[in-house]
Amino acid sequence: MAAIESPEAVGVRPFHEFDEANATWPRGDRLAAIRTASDEFRRRFKGQGQIRGVRTVDLVSAGYPTRYAFGGAARGNPNPYLSILNRLVVVQFDDFEGQPKTLCWEPTVPEGSSEAPFYAQLIERFGERLSKTVLSTEFNSVAGALALCGLAPEDIDFVSFDHLHVQDMRILMGTYRPVEGEREPRPPFFPNAKFLLQRKEVDTFRSPHPMQWAWYVPGGMDHVIEDRLVLLDGDVELGAGVALAWTPGHTDGNQSLVLSTPDGVWVTSENGVAADNWHPHLSKIPGLRKEAEFMGREVILNSNTLEDSIDQYDSMVKEKALADPNRADPRWLNVFPSSELPAWRRHWPIMPSYTYGGMSYGTISAPQRG
Repeated sequence: MAAIESPEAVGVRPFHEFDEANATWPRGDRLAAIRTASDEFRRRFKGQGQIRGVRTVDLVSAGYPTRYAFGGAARGNPNPYLSILNRLVVVQFDDFEGQPKTLCWEPTVPEGSSEAPFYAQLIERFGERLSKTVLSTEFNSVAGALALCGLAPEDIDFVSFDHLHVQDMRILMGTYRPVEGEREPRPPFFPNAKFLLQRKEVDTFRSPHPMQWAWYVPGGMDHVIEDRLVLLDGDVELGAGVALAWTPGHTDGNQSLVLSTPDGVWVTSENGVAADNWHPHLSKIPGLRKEAEFMGREVILNSNTLEDSIDQYDSMVKEKALADPNRADPRWLNVFPSSELPAWRRHWPIMPSYTYGGMSYGTISAPQRG
């Protein structure tokens, strides 16, 4: 049961507009190259057509340290923890053969996330009841979120994440051996889906460095069924209006979902947790604008890991350069955090200056399978 080494085998196409920019040295010259490559790719990408539809559904909120959310730049919050809201993103599109496909992005299962060392230690410190009522709230299960879109797990063709922090892939991919303490192997939650993951992210999950350890579920890739795992080595397109752009830095295998919609190009990842991360010059969060101005930076990193902060900075610039202006307020670009800081009263004064709140375009319908 070997992983699929060639994405072309499942109809996924690598693209190469960013190859030269990625190789640009010194790093100070790279940002201009990224912007040029983004313009070239976006023109071609938008010319290929738009997605059929996209829906987002709230899954679960999770406690998250304020000092990580805004790289230590946010000031004045007496609560050391904010809540970030994870949303399932369901995308339907035509592949390069003209066949309709469905992508499920960020199907987070809280039972697996609680096993990541960071959250396991929070539960031990604060107790399970407090952790699951204050630090975490589940709004929908993955199955329930799909049902709200009129879909079932077997309707999904592709599954992907921006990165694999706090994910237990044994739950989603299934196992060929029983997990310790269980009698039978786990069946795959998505029985027909291909899992599109960057090779570097899979490698990191299986052998994390101590600087990465707290955020990966121990054993979360052990004995998974690999014959539907597609290993990616950079930027790829799935079909009309859907791409995965490699955006390393937050993790080595971080990637961003890029969608062409009636309101232009959207990009989503967890390089930031709020629009303020990508637009600190517009931010009303205490400290962010002053930090960006003092340090001469155009973005503020989400920094629970800093595998390469310069790469993450460049990746956030890439995301901004790919995205179109938001139709509701063109000052803000369509860069949507995969786990977004909601404007909840208890977060004050760390309130997002602009909230995207999800995406909804076109129609989502159950596929007809033979």
